[in-house]
Amino acid sequence: MAKHIRLRSSSWRSGSFIKQLLLALAAVMAVAFFVAVFILFEFEKPVLVLEKEIRFLGGRVELPLRVSDKRSGIRSITITLSQGNKTAPLLEKTFPRQSWFSAAGPTSISEKVIIDAKKAGIKEGDAELMISVRDFSLNGLFQGNLTVQRIKVTMDTTPPKVTVSHAQRYIHPGGSGIAVYTISEKPGRHGVMIDTTLFPGFPTNKKDTYIAYFALPWDAKNTGTTKVFAEDEAGNEATASFTSSFKKADDKRDSVNLSDNFLQLKIPEFEQRFPEMRGTQLEKYLYVNNEVRVSNAQTIAKACANTDQNQLWSDRFIRMPGAGRAAYADQRSYLYNGKVVDNQTHLGVDIASTERVGIKAANRGKVVFAEYLGIYGNMIILDHGQGISSLYAHLSSIDTKVGALVEKDQLIGHSGATGMAAGDHLHFSMLVHGIFVTPTEWWDQHWINVNIKTILNEK
Repeated sequence: MAKHIRLRSSSWRSGSFIKQLLLALAAVMAVAFFVAVFILFEFEKPVLVLEKEIRFLGGRVELPLRVSDKRSGIRSITITLSQGNKTAPLLEKTFPRQSWFSAAGPTSISEKVIIDAKKAGIKEGDAELMISVRDFSLNGLFQGNLTVQRIKVTMDTTPPKVTVSHAQRYIHPGGSGIAVYTISEKPGRHGVMIDTTLFPGFPTNKKDTYIAYFALPWDAKNTGTTKVFAEDEAGNEATASFTSSFKKADDKRDSVNLSDNFLQLKIPEFEQRFPEMRGTQLEKYLYVNNEVRVSNAQTIAKACANTDQNQLWSDRFIRMPGAGRAAYADQRSYLYNGKVVDNQTHLGVDIASTERVGIKAANRGKVVFAEYLGIYGNMIILDHGQGISSLYAHLSSIDTKVGALVEKDQLIGHSGATGMAAGDHLHFSMLVHGIFVTPTEWWDQHWINVNIKTILNEK
């Protein structure tokens, strides 16, 4: 009898365990089901940010946009243009599902969409641009959460009128020039085009009148195709050609002797900055003179890219007193043990005075770079507005900081021998939209008067 009771008790405990296990499994499945529903049917809509105001369409217009969805990811982006009963698709972009329980599509997209409304066949007048973004949620009858932005626009297919009132008559390699022009309506992008290079234009103190500074590199063989380019807010383009006579410049040659003493002096400085260098002292020097030089040029171009819209400078740029040691566009041959081991172009003017002499701003401008940079050593770049910059290199000390607005003749540093310098001196350069030009024009008040001041006063 006791044995029978023990069997029933054991059987009851076994059945109770199974029942509890099934209930636990059911609870886990229920939780998993609700979690899956919560994930798959999430209600958070995608975020759409337009980084540019669009009011007009007609030609090719760039529309920078940012889209994000951190939950289920982006499924599609659609852009349409409507006018009356007509709707034209401008962009349809879809993404395949990559997963179910994590982001199924990209969580963020930053893109510049080119809208060519003219091809859509929409007539001039009022229209509506609609941007739709869906995510991978199963919400909305499995179609996903939807974000829609509607923008009222005006279709305009008439290009602006551009008139050139002045353009540089003569220009040579390394030379600077200006073009002054009028545009019949408020422009978007505009400036001087030399072949495929755009030199941006800037407003003057006269209505609808603009100025663009341009330059030829030191190795230019001709002026190329020159014209003023203007694009209105609708993306319609207009051009007006002009001719500048090309004046060939004489070749200037120089040589630099690399001694073992010089290499022993300079290489430790570069080893601290560029630990990736390998080989002999000469090989390390050549690495800096080539690879680092290229990288430095990119940094300088970037520093000069964001220029002030206003002219900050006035009259001629000041030349530091002292003897000239090397000229602009000197073709340098580097000799080691009597043999040529490298060739480079010197894109500035070297001026030597006393050791650690005070270096002053050549003209009024904003400090956009003030730190060590490879072959240039301690270096300062001033932005003088509208694409004009000056550069001061090989400094022993930098006595200003990025963001400072300095006046003409204000102390900004002291001369030295950092970087590729063999002795204490200042390497001074002028740049027009990042292109190194000869400083001698900018040091000359007569050149400033004839080529810039008189033109601006007359126009």
